[in-house]
Amino acid sequence: MDCAYFDAGRCRSCALMGRPYPVQLADKQRHAEELLAPFDVPSWLPPVASGERDYRNKAKMVVGGTVESPTIGILDADGHGVDLQACGICSPGHRAAFPVLARFITLARITPYDLAARRGELKHLIVTESPDGELMVRFVLRSTEPLGRMRKHLPTLLAELPNARVVTANLLPEHRAVLEGSDEVVLTDADTLPMRLNDVTMHLRPQSFFQTNTAIAEALYAEARAWIRDLAPEHAWDLYSGVGGFALHLAGAGATEVTGIETSVEAVASAELSRTDAALSRVRFAAGDATAYALAAASAPDLVVVNPPRRGIGDELAGWLERSDAAHVLYSSCNAASLAKDLAAMPSLRPVKARVFDMFPQTTHFEVMVLLARR
Repeated sequence: MDCAYFDAGRCRSCALMGRPYPVQLADKQRHAEELLAPFDVPSWLPPVASGERDYRNKAKMVVGGTVESPTIGILDADGHGVDLQACGICSPGHRAAFPVLARFITLARITPYDLAARRGELKHLIVTESPDGELMVRFVLRSTEPLGRMRKHLPTLLAELPNARVVTANLLPEHRAVLEGSDEVVLTDADTLPMRLNDVTMHLRPQSFFQTNTAIAEALYAEARAWIRDLAPEHAWDLYSGVGGFALHLAGAGATEVTGIETSVEAVASAELSRTDAALSRVRFAAGDATAYALAAASAPDLVVVNPPRRGIGDELAGWLERSDAAHVLYSSCNAASLAKDLAAMPSLRPVKARVFDMFPQTTHFEVMVLLARR
């Protein structure tokens, strides 16, 4: 994939841009195999390739420039806006929406935030596209000051962008290097975005995590279901369950009871809505810390699914899994280095098979899933 922004030095976020995609994929596979070599993985399935471009379902863009001429993209080293509305890894739906959103910023007089002067209102735009082409558009603001004008001109935005199902204002009053705040003001009637993957529909709320690459997420969940089907566990946990991707897919793979644990209250609400919508009475979700939940449990289930953030599950949870009588662990990792560290702390759980899923083409990042069985 070629990118004019990368070639011009305007954006270097995609570190592997210009490198042939088959080489990128082979390098990721090699890196994963090297990191997990000490654990003698008996079966590496072929890596799951992504499309090289248009793969992101979520665009996280910094807004710069002026209210008359806003930029949607990133900031340069001096804090000035760099417009990236034609970014090739964003979905076509994103690229079609950006000019409309720029016009709305001008119409509603939402002043872009000036990082150096610490003035202005609009910090980020977060736009998520569903597999059905619907959008969730979130304006990250410093305060509620623009809300009246945004509500006034919302009909114009929805007329120009009819696939915008959910529009919100997220409030981030602090001058901090974070993407969003904790408060969300929903401006539309709808407050969830249906994400239909395989035969499962998940209802995404504004502050819920969702895998960035829809096609690869579908492949990941389908593979997990296939690996688990033959195990036919009676009870499974999905720790770090997010909006319930693994739990909802495993519900049809032989697990008669599935419990999902997630710290994000918003994500749990999303998962519960999806569970209710699908009439899955044997699945439940609860807000809580994964490690604390495991340590407080009287016993372990047949299967534990873990899908932690980049830091991994950590020594405490790995130690609990090592001591437990869980027969299998399904570990989906976005950081093979922390995965290797966690596997070293669980010598009684040995890999059965593993597979790389290229969730992030043009970057060094990828997902790797490993099925572990107790010796």
